Amino acid sequence: MDAPDLFLEPLLGRAIVVDTAPPFVILGKLVRYDAQHLLIEQADVHDLRDSSTNRENYVRDCRRHGVRANRRSVLITRREVVGISPLDDVLV
Repeated sequence: MDAPDLFLEPLLGRAIVVDTAPPFVILGKLVRYDAQHLLIEQADVHDLRDSSTNRENYVRDCRRHGVRANRRSVLITRREVVGISPLDDVLV
């Protein structure tokens, strides 16, 4: 791992929400990162085009009912990331 990132380090091991530039939202546990990537385990990679719900409602439902993982892990390119927040910061 590269030098600790002061913003990401407190999120290691926690369930997070990753909003990306394409129409995806990714939820899961942040386990590693480097300058170019985030590694998320027990990940739910959700394509909002395949859903009748919007991003906020989908994330709120995951906060209420838990993350429904559809990948053991996913490697995300950081240049696609628009925002990251802890799942427990999502207001329900």
